[in-house]
Amino acid sequence: MNGGPSGFNNAPVTRIIVIASALFTVVFGIQGRSRNLPWSYQDIFKKLQIWKLIVTVFGFSSTPELVFGIYLLYYFRVFERQIGSNKYTVFILFSVIASLLLEVLAQWLLKDPSLNILTSGPYGLIFASFVPFFFDIPVSTRFRVFRFNFSDKTFIYLAGLQLFLSSWRRSMLPGICGILAGSLYRLNVFHVRRVKFPEVIASFFSRLSWPSAGSTSSPTRSSRNVLGSAPTYASRRAEANAPALLSTLLEPPEESIGTLVSMGFDRNSARQALIHARNNINAATNILLESQGH
Repeated sequence: MNGGPSGFNNAPVTRIIVIASALFTVVFGIQGRSRNLPWSYQDIFKKLQIWKLIVTVFGFSSTPELVFGIYLLYYFRVFERQIGSNKYTVFILFSVIASLLLEVLAQWLLKDPSLNILTSGPYGLIFASFVPFFFDIPVSTRFRVFRFNFSDKTFIYLAGLQLFLSSWRRSMLPGICGILAGSLYRLNVFHVRRVKFPEVIASFFSRLSWPSAGSTSSPTRSSRNVLGSAPTYASRRAEANAPALLSTLLEPPEESIGTLVSMGFDRNSARQALIHARNNINAATNILLESQGH
């Protein structure tokens, strides 16, 4: 299971988060200060170490947490492609701020010594993303292993479970707060889903994007007509027949069309999306969701 096309095409904000998480974790790990990343209520309100709030949003406490965290962040780029970088940035800020406030509130209410220090990393964003993942991403493949039923979404849940239990209570509380933050966003508390940043900020993020290896590049000089004139008759005929040939080769199965129709999409739109996505039902879903957002 993947999050659509490989790379960070149309996901510049996700790329920034992934790079920042890797850099903070590696830099603090090399300096032997990774133990200083976890934060506590006393660090923020008594010692006024506000920098820990910033660092804890990005840097993971250990390499295993970094591996699973980066994997999940990379997969969840699908949501940035669905709603756009502008609204996804709002989702990130809301998830991070809401989860941090919930963590502070939980520490103050529980007064549990084992929760005095919480693990660091973008747990709020990652586990908030599991809410739309559960509700909005369809299952495209099911299989059985030793009489147990699994789906292509199982691997994402297993990676999340590993991260959730990585530091026991110190990681479980941020995970729960992240899920609550994602639920608040889905419930549209304070009408947060209508919030958008000014176009200046949106254009800034769009300029951060660069073509990935799998992206389509502009045609080179050698691929054009040598004379620089109109296409030849043969090329025009080939271009005219290309859509029909592609449609014949990639005619989607009725089961895939039915799956998308059951999700509320128009049958013809579902068929065209599947053809465009080469019968990849997840990519077709992304295409249909993106078209609804415009």
